[in-house]
Amino acid sequence: MAAAVVRVCERGLLRRSSALRAFGSPLRRSSSAGGGLLLSLHRRGVLKDSFPENAAQDRLPQLLQSTPQTVYCGFDPTADSLHVGNLLAIIGLLHFRGAGHHVIAVLGGATAQIGDPSGKTSERERLSVTSVEANTQTIRESIQRIFTNHEMYFHDSGRTLGTATVLNNMSWYKSWGVVEFLSEAGRHLRMGTMLSRHSVQARLKSPDGMSLTEFTYQVFQAFDFHHLNQTRGCRIQLGGTDQLGNLMSGHEYIQKVSGEDVYGLTIPLVTNSMGDKLGKTAGNAVWLNRDKTSPFELYQFFLRQPDANVEGYLKLFTFLPLAEVESLMKLQREDPGKRLAHKRLAAEVTKLVHGKEGLESAKRCTNALYHSSVRALEEMSDEELQELFREAPFHELLLEPGISVIDACRLVSAIPEGPRGYQMVSDGAVWINHTRADKPEQVLVPKLHVLSNGLTLLRVGKRNYYIIKWLGL
Repeated sequence: MAAAVVRVCERGLLRRSSALRAFGSPLRRSSSAGGGLLLSLHRRGVLKDSFPENAAQDRLPQLLQSTPQTVYCGFDPTADSLHVGNLLAIIGLLHFRGAGHHVIAVLGGATAQIGDPSGKTSERERLSVTSVEANTQTIRESIQRIFTNHEMYFHDSGRTLGTATVLNNMSWYKSWGVVEFLSEAGRHLRMGTMLSRHSVQARLKSPDGMSLTEFTYQVFQAFDFHHLNQTRGCRIQLGGTDQLGNLMSGHEYIQKVSGEDVYGLTIPLVTNSMGDKLGKTAGNAVWLNRDKTSPFELYQFFLRQPDANVEGYLKLFTFLPLAEVESLMKLQREDPGKRLAHKRLAAEVTKLVHGKEGLESAKRCTNALYHSSVRALEEMSDEELQELFREAPFHELLLEPGISVIDACRLVSAIPEGPRGYQMVSDGAVWINHTRADKPEQVLVPKLHVLSNGLTLLRVGKRNYYIIKWLGL
């Protein structure tokens, strides 16, 4: 009997999904502002699916045109920073805000302690309350920074900008008791539908199965939407395609409680050239917080994208008009060596995430590292230099009269003691501020060996960097 229920529910979900794959076609017949926004986002690739079935045809475009609407998207603070994979969801909110709608980023201070089973083969490691609170604070700061950068650098001042709010769902769960919450929320959701969700089915068939805690995640997701609908008038939820089941749970809940029409929109899960999802890949994550991924590293990540990804990423991750993207790609094809599209992509994303100063920092670091620019080195702060050479030892030393090249090398243990180290300098293995320093006894010269910002970048061999901050200048 349970299997039959699951099959019926799955067929229902498939019918809804197939209707949504024609997302763009009905919108082409709509000249409304709401239809224009949805069509534009579809053409950019920012929107993938919507529900219920007729949402993309008439009601949702009309709703967006009638009055400013409230749109929300959730982010669980399971790490101390969001990553590039989360950026598209924020950009989706910003497109709606730029069109005059109000947006809410909901941080899952409560749901992060439950754990979203979507896309997971085993249960997430449980986070302490302290960790979740710390993660929530850093992610809040990151999202607010991106909201501010969008308003400062990317919004057309001639258009009305909607409000942007960051909330923590713990604020509305902390007053609930377990029995009270289950009595209120549980009665509005059906077990057959909940069991049919792909995320649940995948976990039930896995060797570890699924805990009751994880199973209730969709209940909290549904209640979040209901709460925002009741308190903020929110009728639209954004989420990744892997969140489709959770979005549908919210729609079902609100329909049963109030009968109000609400809508879900999904954004695609962006993948790299290998087909892997952009996110917290082990050892290869690109984060949105500077202390984990510097502006330079973020800039280089997009600058180094394969040619095949660039046009799609320009549409997804920037606010450039589609006509400008097309013109930029034409210039790129005419002179691929200039990599104009790559540079514009990297610059636009870095400015959105880290602001104008972050972009300037990324360019200084690029010039210092790849163009051997002494001027760029001289303009860099201690923080930028440490970001650029994250693995390089950083030393603060007193600059005393008569310190030589070999003295500096030995003070930071960059060369072996004795004749071997002396010979390495003589043989040209040491570079100071991008200039070969092959005279061991030469006294350090201001502007050459010690820059005006008090820094010295020492390199031994091809990859061994040492940063010296001189004191007493």
